[in-house]
Amino acid sequence: MADQPPQGNAAPGMKRWLWQGYMRPWRFHLALAMVLMLFEGVSLGALSYIVKPMFDQVFLGGSRTALFWVAGGVLALFLMRALTGFGNGVIMVRVGQRTAAALQSDMVAHMLTLDSGFFRDTPPGTLIERVRGDTQAVSTIWETTLAAAVRDIISLLALLGVALSIDWLWTLIALAAVPVLIGPMAVLQRLVRRNTTSSREAAARISTHLDETFHGINSIKLAGTEARDRDRIAGEIGAFAHSHIRATANQRGISALVDVIAGVGFFFVVYYGGMQIAGGEKTVGEFMSFFTAMALTFDPMRKVGRISGAWQAALASLDRLRAIFDERPTILSPATPKSLPMPAAQADVVLSDTRFAYGDTPVLQGTTFTAKAGQTTALVGASGAGKSTVFNLLTRLVDADSGVVSVGGTQVRDLPLDELRGLFSVVSQDALLFDESLRDNVLMGRKDVTDAQLQHALQAAHVADFLPRMEQGLDSPAGPRGSNLSGGQRQRVAIARAILRDAPILLLDEATSALDAKSEKLVQAALEDLSQNRTTLVIAHRLATIREADSIVVMDQGRVIDQGTHKDLLGRDGHYAALYKLQFQDS
Repeated sequence: MADQPPQGNAAPGMKRWLWQGYMRPWRFHLALAMVLMLFEGVSLGALSYIVKPMFDQVFLGGSRTALFWVAGGVLALFLMRALTGFGNGVIMVRVGQRTAAALQSDMVAHMLTLDSGFFRDTPPGTLIERVRGDTQAVSTIWETTLAAAVRDIISLLALLGVALSIDWLWTLIALAAVPVLIGPMAVLQRLVRRNTTSSREAAARISTHLDETFHGINSIKLAGTEARDRDRIAGEIGAFAHSHIRATANQRGISALVDVIAGVGFFFVVYYGGMQIAGGEKTVGEFMSFFTAMALTFDPMRKVGRISGAWQAALASLDRLRAIFDERPTILSPATPKSLPMPAAQADVVLSDTRFAYGDTPVLQGTTFTAKAGQTTALVGASGAGKSTVFNLLTRLVDADSGVVSVGGTQVRDLPLDELRGLFSVVSQDALLFDESLRDNVLMGRKDVTDAQLQHALQAAHVADFLPRMEQGLDSPAGPRGSNLSGGQRQRVAIARAILRDAPILLLDEATSALDAKSEKLVQAALEDLSQNRTTLVIAHRLATIREADSIVVMDQGRVIDQGTHKDLLGRDGHYAALYKLQFQDS
């Protein structure tokens, strides 16, 4: 990953970051492109210069020899311009796309290091737009902005050189009004950046709404809210279009200002120059060469003016990218990590007076319990009691505000992060599958799994039961978020993944709550096999599934209010007994 971008809003620092991290590896390509741009830019000056002998020696002088050389020179200039323009264009697009790809890869790699809270607070559409939209916008810095800056500035200098060589006073008259552009262009540049930022933010909201709509399409159809979602997305699309139009209009306004100044300059040059030609002080060839040079000058001048707008638009995207790169993870491996003093399979899991809050909302308020090694401990309680937060604390998706969270007597904060998370296998209610093959979803990138191990996991998780019905067997696509599979099938794939992981501590988060009776039976059998000889923590609302647990922890509003076996808790006729009777009163 490239060095992180500089803090603050200093454009020079941002330029250094772009050069060091992304453009420097392509410096030889850029040098070649600039040489080609040099020839392309100079060709315009040469073309304007050749107009003078064309008029004076050919059109007015009637020289056939000059006609051949002037015509040949014009052809040669256009051929040179075509070849150099093609060459530098291809090179700059290649550099732009390759560096944009590197920036995207670094952006994703950096995002993957950030805490879970960052992803909880930042909509996925916003992140997608940062990775795709903003990085592509930045690629215009070298595809368009840098290329135009070099080529058009060279063209501008060459053409001004020709104009000055013919008559410095004509040149001064033509450019006299240029300083008037400075103030309005500065205003338009600020507007470009502001409106581009608004359009990128609107694009992020569109991506978020589309993501929500497409993944929730069945809920939308069943609720009959198609019109509401259509109007919501249409509103964001309208906001994007409005901001984008304003940004584009501001950029075009810069070009329009150049045209106005060019018109004023030409008016006075034509008037003054025409008087000199009529008086015999200048030739027609000199005037036409000057006129051609100045006419061509205002085109690169217009483009250079447009570059400033494009740069402001790119800076708006750079600001958004920098905001992501400036984010830093807070959950890191300790500087001096410790190791478990015992095999993980023999390590108790302990929470002692643990407190945690999401912002100002307390979730755990002095939670204390022990999950014995090799036993099954169930967490029960109403929604919001803090059960899932316990799992997040154990795996350090979040860190406790105070208290102890330990495995084998070692606080989880003191263990290397990868080693800590390697202790756990997790199977949740929403089994996350990717739009890849079933094989890929089970292996999760592992290369060290033998075919025998894979087949054992598939059999133990009862995945092998439904594979014959899949058209491509284990190589069948799971579909987006596992949409080609039923809920029970997705759970069994997740369990097969956990079996292959073979971690000593198993976390089961409502793993069967969304399944029908038949699927639940199969999945429950697979989970029971998986939990053998492992420390298992189970979150369950269906109390029938945890009656055989070695210990049941009853939670309420972030506190442990009781703990014991199913029989003990029923005998106390407390909170657990009330929950149990509520679920089974009909039977």
